[in-house]
Amino acid sequence: MDLVASMGYIFHPEDLQAVARRWIGAPHRQMVAHIIDDLARACPGHVNTKQDWLFNIAGGATGIMTILHGSLSEYVIVFGTPVGTEGFSGRYWVEIYDIVLAGEMWTYTEERFHERTVHQPGELALLKKRQVKGFRLSADCWLLEYGRGPTPTALPMAVSGALMSLDAKTTWKTLRIYGKLAAKELLHGKI
Repeated sequence: MDLVASMGYIFHPEDLQAVARRWIGAPHRQMVAHIIDDLARACPGHVNTKQDWLFNIAGGATGIMTILHGSLSEYVIVFGTPVGTEGFSGRYWVEIYDIVLAGEMWTYTEERFHERTVHQPGELALLKKRQVKGFRLSADCWLLEYGRGPTPTALPMAVSGALMSLDAKTTWKTLRIYGKLAAKELLHGKI
């Protein structure tokens, strides 16, 4: 993963998938720690190594996440749930890649509403720009998620559930962590 010009991307889905696959099957805490360490070595100064877990309530689904990278053009998170959840993906101006670390993710689309796609550990799923999916995460399903594009446009959906449930703490924590990481990247010249 090479750092490219400020308008370019630091992360690439295939590289993230390769890192994730190395640690699939490890106990959750070790798996996440090793993934973070590998990404921090590959992209020095661009990966938040502090695990600061926060709830994410969006599209009817509830999970928990830690933000590893946040900039105006990319984000990387670990997202999942120990109990399972399902909901609506949202429609974004960014491409979203999900690498399944544990459990199963089931999806369906408007175009293929009559069939589900099942993603197993190590597999990569793509939510294309302006596409929507229904999804279900099994119990103990964890994802390494990568968003590429104008990431601030995804924030309304990312905090929608917390706002609707009047959870100011989760909303503030999400915006504070992402904002701090994005500002740090801007200081490095990365959009």
